[in-house]
Amino acid sequence: MNQAEFRARLAQTKLIASVKEAKHLEKAAEANLSAAVLSIGNIGVIKGYVDFFKSREIPVFLHLDRIGGISYDREGIAFLAHYVKPDGIVTTRNTLVKLAKKQGLLTIQRLFLVDSDSLKSGLQSIQDTQPDAVELMPALLPEYIEEFRSMIDTPIIAGGLLRKREQMEVVLQHGATAVSVGSPSLWKESFINDYSVVI
Repeated sequence: MNQAEFRARLAQTKLIASVKEAKHLEKAAEANLSAAVLSIGNIGVIKGYVDFFKSREIPVFLHLDRIGGISYDREGIAFLAHYVKPDGIVTTRNTLVKLAKKQGLLTIQRLFLVDSDSLKSGLQSIQDTQPDAVELMPALLPEYIEEFRSMIDTPIIAGGLLRKREQMEVVLQHGATAVSVGSPSLWKESFINDYSVVI
């Protein structure tokens, strides 16, 4: 999957499943998703999880900070890209975004907005790394999503603390391209052809 295809899928489907338990893999695979982000597994099982989603034509990203047994260096990223073969990675680390891009992986850079300094440093990170998408956390800060949207052209994914559809709608209405949710009950939600969330 290339950047244009990923961004088109984000804009159309608007929903990413953040999978945190192996027992939820099947439920995520049944949902109509932009992508699945795996925050589970280790070097021994992750290829099987990735293959599971790829066989269902669902783009799959690995949250590198949560996958055990992988070194976070050039060789570790090359191993992921050429053996495990996810579509991309999610990380907070600038160096990993850069290494993954060199290996041809899509990148989602996660930013935690805790104060005005994190907003400023986050914008600098995005300019430095040029990720394919940015995930802003927590999602329940719609005014900051609007502010980010006015400053960058990169798709924004809002994630963290979303517990109901109405919250998801609010962040989409404030400029998020998609939402990332970890609750399997929210994976059944659909925003395809929902014009109330189009800005």
